[in-house]
Amino acid sequence: MTTKINRRIKIKTRIRGRISGTAECPRMSVFRSNKQIYVQLIDDLAGKTLVAASSKGITEGTKCEIAEKVGEAAAKKALEAGISAVVFDRNGYLFHGRVKSLADGARKGGLKF
Repeated sequence: MTTKINRRIKIKTRIRGRISGTAECPRMSVFRSNKQIYVQLIDDLAGKTLVAASSKGITEGTKCEIAEKVGEAAAKKALEAGISAVVFDRNGYLFHGRVKSLADGARKGGLKF
């Protein structure tokens, strides 16, 4: 029997086999819980998180609007750190709803992927 979580882990493993981040072009990994959304820019070669942003502290708006603000905040921090291009890792989630809003916010903030 395949549960939602097992399905997501299977998809996540398949995606992670194909993509990885470097210092110049880090992996933008998204984690979505029921209440919050988090994003990290990860250099997989060094095993370090370069930039992180989350929805903690943002209370106004719908979940999609909050996700877009988080994407913009992550893009702003990334540009300050000298990162302009990323590889998007949806982490097994469908590219729809909050994940898509976060990606659109990051693009609007100036990141390329």
